[in-house]
This record gives sequence, structure tokens and C-alpha cells, in this order.
Amino acid sequence: MRRFTTFTTAAVAVGALALTAGCGPKQTASSSAQNQQSDVLALMVKDVTGTVRKVVDKTSKATSVAVSMTGTAAGKKIDGHGVVAFGSQPQAEITTTVDTMGETTVRMLGSVFYVQIPAGDRDGLNGKSWMKMDLSKVGANGGAMAKQFEDMDPSKQVRTLLDSGAVTAVGREKVGGVQTVHYAGTAPIAKYLGQLDTTTRSTVEQQLSAQGVTQVKIDLWVDDKYQPRRVHSVMGTTDVTADYTDYGKPVSVVAPPPSDTVDFDDLMKNLSSLTTGN
Repeated sequence: MRRFTTFTTAAVAVGALALTAGCGPKQTASSSAQNQQSDVLALMVKDVTGTVRKVVDKTSKATSVAVSMTGTAAGKKIDGHGVVAFGSQPQAEITTTVDTMGETTVRMLGSVFYVQIPAGDRDGLNGKSWMKMDLSKVGANGGAMAKQFEDMDPSKQVRTLLDSGAVTAVGREKVGGVQTVHYAGTAPIAKYLGQLDTTTRSTVEQQLSAQGVTQVKIDLWVDDKYQPRRVHSVMGTTDVTADYTDYGKPVSVVAPPPSDTVDFDDLMKNLSSLTTGN
């Protein structure tokens, strides 16, 4: 009788368990996705180096991204937003506001930059509102502008962080409503310079050396698709946070009409003529 009672009790328990399982809340596609995301994020916290390597690979294949940034550069407050398309002929359109200088827009097509001159600074431009600059011809000024766009490329920041050899996982945090893992590291400035193209590198190196900058501090927030969502970098007096969205969306940047554009080289020639009296 005892064996029969035990068997019956066990059978009832199993049946009740099965009934409970069948009547309980089913795992939806949404909850399954959340669990999968949680598993990925947990792995990202655990495997720091492997994760950052995956982020480097992911970002190096990115075709475009939207960016918004805020911070200080050379002691001046800066805010900006725009889009960047990567590749052999990069394109970008960024609108920035710098302290009391007001708002301006910069468009990049390959090595050529178009800078929208604020209305109050257009004297001598014959009514034109854009200035064209070929960065391969304008030396240090071109290098400074190129660096701003280099800093918006998340792949370069991530490579610097990976090359530092001392990356730590701070923990999980939300950025723009998206679950991410926060990483942090500090690298010698040479590691950062190694990510720049040869044309820009020497100019930027001179500028940073003059400021006594020896290292770059980088914080990185990565989502479960191994995409950077935020990068915070500090180099000397430059302290900028950039947020990234809309990976892979098409980007189309067009040059301003020639009738509204003045060439930087022509401005320099005119200035030289006025100075020399020729």
C-alpha cells in the first residue's frame, strides 16, 4: 500500500507540474529576445578583450552612422550633430555650435571640405556663404579639421582602446534607451596617433605635443550587436562625448553650388596681394 501511495503521490505531482507548465505564461518572442540580449551582455562583461576585438571588426565594416556630440575643445564648449559615411571617399555633414561663434555647417567630400561661414563673418566673400578647402593643400588648418572628423569615427577610438592593452568592463548601462556594456581604458597618445592617416598624423602630433598631451582616456559603451553607442574621449583640453545611432543608413552629402562658394586658396592669394601691395 505504501508503494502504491508513493507512486500515486509522485504521479499526481508530475501531473500537476505538467499542468502548471502547460497553463503558465508562455515565453514570447520578445522575452526570448530579451533573454538572448542579456546572455550576450553577460558575455561582453566577462570577455572584455574578445568583445572589443569584435567591436573593432564591426565598426571597421560600418558604412555610415549618425552622430551627436558635446563637450569642450581647446577650452571652448562645442555641440554638434550630423552624419558620416565611411570608405575610400568619406562623406560627412556636421553642424556645430561653438560658444559665442554661433552655428556653422561643414560638409566633407573626400579630402575637400566646405565650411559655411557665419553671416557676420562674410565680409570680403562677395556675398558668398561657403568656403572650399582642399585639406591636402592647407597644412595645419586642414589637419585640425581632419582630426575633428577622425574623432567621430568610432572604429579609431575602439582600436585605440584595444591597443591600450588595459581595458576594463565598468558594467551595464543604458545609453539612449539601449542596453550597453561600458568599458574604460587609457592609452599612450602614440596609440591614438597610430589610427590616423599619415597626412593628418604629423600635424596632430605637433599640436598635441605642444599641449603636453601624453595619453588619451577613452570610455566606450557597446550594445549587444557590438556597435558603439557612445564614446567619451579626453585628450588634454579636449573632452568630447559622441553618441552614435542609425548604423548603415544611406548618407548623401552634396557640395554647395559653385556660385555660393569661395576657394580658400583664392582668399589666401588675395590676402597675400593686399599684404605685399602687388
